[in-house]
Amino acid sequence: MSKIKKLHPDEFEQECTTVWSFKRRGNWATHKSKYRGNWAPEVVRNLLIRYSNEHDYILDPMVGGGTTAIECKILNRNLLALDINPNAIEITKDALSFESEHNPKIRVELNDARNLSILKDDTIDLILNHPPYVDIIKYSEKAIKEDLSNIHELDEFCDEIEKIAKEFYRVLKPNKYCAILIGDTRRKKMYQPLAFKVMERFLKVGFKLKEDIIKHQHNCKATGFWVNKSKDYNFLLIMHEHLFIFKKVEEQET
Repeated sequence: MSKIKKLHPDEFEQECTTVWSFKRRGNWATHKSKYRGNWAPEVVRNLLIRYSNEHDYILDPMVGGGTTAIECKILNRNLLALDINPNAIEITKDALSFESEHNPKIRVELNDARNLSILKDDTIDLILNHPPYVDIIKYSEKAIKEDLSNIHELDEFCDEIEKIAKEFYRVLKPNKYCAILIGDTRRKKMYQPLAFKVMERFLKVGFKLKEDIIKHQHNCKATGFWVNKSKDYNFLLIMHEHLFIFKKVEEQET
C-alpha cells in the first residue's frame, strides 16, 4: 500500500443543477485519465455524496479504470466492482493500492453485468454505471465476445442494455437510485440519440426517471481534426453526455 499525499480534491463543490461541467479532471488519490472513456472522479464523487451514505453498498458493474472504486475507498462506501474485461479488473485492483483513513469492503471480480446472480434481490443501495457507447471505443477488439463495445448496431446494443437494466432493478433496494452516464453518436452523418434509446429501456423495466443531467465533455481527443471535418461536411460535434438518475419506486409517493 502506498501513501497518497492528496486523498481529496483541492476544491470541490457539490453540483446542484442539471448541467455539469468539469474542465479539469480530478488528479487526487490514484485517479488517472489514461483509461479511455473512463468517467471523471468529480462525477462519481457527486453521485456518491448525493445518493448514498457512508457504509452503503454500491454496485459498479462496469468498473473500467477503477474511478468508482477509488472514490468508494476514500468516501467509505462498500463496493462490488465488476467488469467483463480482465484488464479492467487488474487496473482497478492496482488503483486501490493506496492507504485511506477508511477501510470499506471492496470486492473486485470478473463478471458480466447481464447476470448478477452473485447478488440477491433488493440488496444494493446505489448503482453507478458508465457503459461503452456501442463500439465508439473498443475495449477488447472482439477478444471478449460478450463485450458491449464490440456491438455496432444500436438496437442490438439496447437489447443487451435492457437485460442489464432488468438485473439492476432486481438487485437495487426499493426507493434507491441507479445512475448511468451515456452519450450519443452519429451514423452516416445523422444524429443517433443513443442515450434516449437507453433511457427508454430503463423505463421499460420499471425505473422512474429522477434526473436528466447534461454533462459537458472536455478535452476530447482529435478535437482539432474533427473541427475541420465538422466544417467541411456540415455536422456538429457532440460535446455532451446524459447522466440519467433512475429511481426504483415501489411505494406510492405523495
